[in-house]
Amino acid sequence: MAVFTTVSEADITAWLANYSLGTLLELQGIPEGVQNTNYFVTTGNGRFVLTLFEKLTADDLPFYLNLMAHLARHGIPCPSPVADRHNRFLGELNGKPACIVSRLPGKSITEPTVAQCAAMGAMLGQMHSAGLSFGDQMLNPRGAAWRAETSQKVKKFLSPQDAALLENEVDVHALPLTGIPRGVIHADLFRDNVLMDGDRVGGLVDFYFACTGNLLYDVAITLNDWCMNDEGRLDAERTRAMLRAYHAARPFTTREAGAWPQSLRAAALRFWLSRLHDQHLPRGGELVNPRNPEHFKRILQNHIATTEFVWL
Repeated sequence: MAVFTTVSEADITAWLANYSLGTLLELQGIPEGVQNTNYFVTTGNGRFVLTLFEKLTADDLPFYLNLMAHLARHGIPCPSPVADRHNRFLGELNGKPACIVSRLPGKSITEPTVAQCAAMGAMLGQMHSAGLSFGDQMLNPRGAAWRAETSQKVKKFLSPQDAALLENEVDVHALPLTGIPRGVIHADLFRDNVLMDGDRVGGLVDFYFACTGNLLYDVAITLNDWCMNDEGRLDAERTRAMLRAYHAARPFTTREAGAWPQSLRAAALRFWLSRLHDQHLPRGGELVNPRNPEHFKRILQNHIATTEFVWL
């Protein structure tokens, strides 16, 4: 259970006095997640999600909160931040920056169908299109500089073969791809960050890795989780369903088609590296579930070995 900062009913009751959300009825910790503390909050006025930010500072957060508000106004089903009585999205609770947002329908899934992959692709394309009118920008906190720095920290824990693989891939992706569309990306749209309501996307959640980047990279991150088979290879049917639905909402360019293999590798590298860091250099917390880095190492190796990639 990823709860790093404990919040009691007395804590949240006092905090909610700053909002017009009614009386607290229930407070429940959310086990998913590895970066922030999250609670379900039910009040007399509805159901919400409380987030306490464990790494991000109060100066970092306006980008994410304003982005969610922007996307929600443009019809994207994402958490809508609730303003307090002073019209502020961001507050402080138990010494941590905190916000409360709307709770969305649906639940995360573990085995997405072809139809659900298509729905996810269409929604991702719509989100990218809606984000083009968002004026703020944020550098990718998990970009080339982070990869280079983090790889040096974790290499000492790896076998010589894995250390060589990591060093080579960091070098391969040291320079960003150019000439392809950029905009706001979620950068973490795994299945556990999407709420499905049947075959419909009920909500996109956890925007706290969102940044400005190549839209294709966001597609690669999503497919690397949603469309993988048990061997760590892309399932052709689910992959084409997601890509075609995305293309219908936000058409790919010719340059993006050519950049697809490298984008898949960069996306796999990012999560292999972050999981290596979480496994070998964990931060303090009450209850944390580190995720197995071997999964993304295998995906990366398969992408490197692949000669024909599934496309539209």
